[in-house]
Amino acid sequence: MLPFMLQGIGALLVLAVAAAASGRKGSGFVYPLALLACLALLGADAMSLVGVMPAEKCALPFGLPHVGVHLRLDLLSAAFGVVVNLGGALASLYGIGYGRGEREPMRVLPFFPAFIAGMNLVLLADDAFTFLVAWEFMSLTSWAMVVSNHREAANRAAAYIYLLMANAGTAALLFAFGVLAGAGGDYGFDAIRAAAHPGWVVGVAVAMVLIGAGSKAGVMPLHVWLPQAHPAAPSHVSGLMSGVMTKVAIYALIRVIFDLCGSGAHAVAWGWSVPMLVLGGVTAAFGILYALMQRDIKKLLAYSTVENIGFILAALGLALAFRASAMPVAAAVAMTAALLHVFNHSLFKNLLFMGAGAVDHAMGTRDIEKMGGLIHRMPATAVMVLVACAAAAALPPLNGFVSEWMIFQSVLASPALPQSIMHFLVPAVGILLVLAAALAASGFVRFFGIAFLGRARSAEAGHAHEADGFSRAAMGGLAVLCVVAGLVAAPLATVLAPLVQTLTGGALPDQQTGPALLSLTPFDAARSSYNAPLLLFFILSSGSLTAWIIHMFASRRTRPAPIWDCGFPYANPIAQYTASSFAQPIRRIFGSVLFRAREDIDMPAPDEMRAASIKVPMVDLLWNRLYVPVTKAVWIVADKVNAVQGFSIRRYLVLMFAALIILLVVVALWHS
Repeated sequence: MLPFMLQGIGALLVLAVAAAASGRKGSGFVYPLALLACLALLGADAMSLVGVMPAEKCALPFGLPHVGVHLRLDLLSAAFGVVVNLGGALASLYGIGYGRGEREPMRVLPFFPAFIAGMNLVLLADDAFTFLVAWEFMSLTSWAMVVSNHREAANRAAAYIYLLMANAGTAALLFAFGVLAGAGGDYGFDAIRAAAHPGWVVGVAVAMVLIGAGSKAGVMPLHVWLPQAHPAAPSHVSGLMSGVMTKVAIYALIRVIFDLCGSGAHAVAWGWSVPMLVLGGVTAAFGILYALMQRDIKKLLAYSTVENIGFILAALGLALAFRASAMPVAAAVAMTAALLHVFNHSLFKNLLFMGAGAVDHAMGTRDIEKMGGLIHRMPATAVMVLVACAAAAALPPLNGFVSEWMIFQSVLASPALPQSIMHFLVPAVGILLVLAAALAASGFVRFFGIAFLGRARSAEAGHAHEADGFSRAAMGGLAVLCVVAGLVAAPLATVLAPLVQTLTGGALPDQQTGPALLSLTPFDAARSSYNAPLLLFFILSSGSLTAWIIHMFASRRTRPAPIWDCGFPYANPIAQYTASSFAQPIRRIFGSVLFRAREDIDMPAPDEMRAASIKVPMVDLLWNRLYVPVTKAVWIVADKVNAVQGFSIRRYLVLMFAALIILLVVVALWHS
């Protein structure tokens, strides 16, 4: 199966070259052929995940001298390969229609299949060199699509920030693999996995991978590139970056922390779950708070991704704490929850970005304040976006609910942990996650209600049109998957069981011995269980019964009464709620502290004819307090170092000699 997958990846790379060589003619074949390649890779990953094909590895005779390129397809890479290639297939289908309106297709077409190939190569890499080359290739191809609309200054700035963060993340990962390889310098994953690493080596590696992979995933405070880059890229690329590429970063976290850093006595200590839990809780809560303040719908969705990454990171922290504390069943529950949320988030976030792209294409703007009433002009898109919003808000029986429910089940198991600090920390993180879940529901009510309901707030909204057939087909497929994944969560957990057993040493109870095949039981049926089909039946039956009772027994008499107008007799769209007014209560509670928000009201005197106005300036404190000082420091140091260019040859020789002496001392200390 691995040779077949390499052929599929090679086909994507050849397709990228063909797109670059064919010019604008590539729009007719790039996306259809990328769709076929992704479907082939998806089938191979699915067969490997369910155990039809065994794990495989191979070595190719190029790369580093006497090392080569090592590749491996195992359960972990297959599970994330399903996420990558399913997302890639549906993004390709969406791109067949959406790509026709691309202003500069040659800045997107060659890089789209190469980006998907890069993500697949990261998952298959079995040595640090191959992993880092594929990681950088993935970053550069996605950067090229972020800067595709390079004529806008905001897009150029977003691409620049993304490139800087990507390079910093790669440097951190390089350092992590360097300390794991040790003085022996064997960068193969088998050698790293088999080595008995000292505690400080494991600690440095975990810290560096949290920085390197965390920056790519969007963990706060390393998230700053994400809300800038995602709106700049085309919508199907934004969906891949937000729904899929961030999951490749989660793969890197799991691969290093739960696989390469050893097991048993040499496994990562429970103490490293503390920063993961803290970062996860803070990322989830702050991410959704930032999302609630946004008017740009793609920035809103990007910050929502930050929130969901926080949930996943918190679940991985719980899995690490439970595994290190010899609680394998609880570790299996937390890991299963994290993997399910990886898959579920990739579905509804891809769908949301596709819906945002359809709206942007129909209106020519991403400003939610200018939308309204789109359900009348884009009914199919509205229904599918509603499914995604309900899933993102974690409403049962959709897929977003089940993985978050399992995460909270893991939180409830934390009192059994032996460490005293965890008895306080995990409930505190759980409160942050509950707050994030509640605010997410509010945020997506705001998103869908303001954008699709009510009356059109602008001429653009009044003349919007439905998306093309290919785009609707891609969104429809994702909407169906959001429903199906929520209903078959128990079989999905069963499919993931061998992988979870490998990573945590534990497993969930057999999901097929309960009272119902589709009932998900994290610990035992007496403690908690969730049956999505039964819940769906109850929702449909109770709703239908209520409608029937009202229809049969309500009065049929006609009674004249004033039309209810929500207290606003002025029938004008300007009298509707806006996105800003919807978020005002949340902004007044949290905004003054987190965003330094203030309301500047300009109220004219009674004899003045000008309009009143209100402005609410907000400040990104993380950017101002963390990144701006670092940027200033870098420029100061660069100015000082720039003087080196004027050195004489003698001074250059002295610098080279000093550097050589320092390196020799470091090598001597390392080997001692």
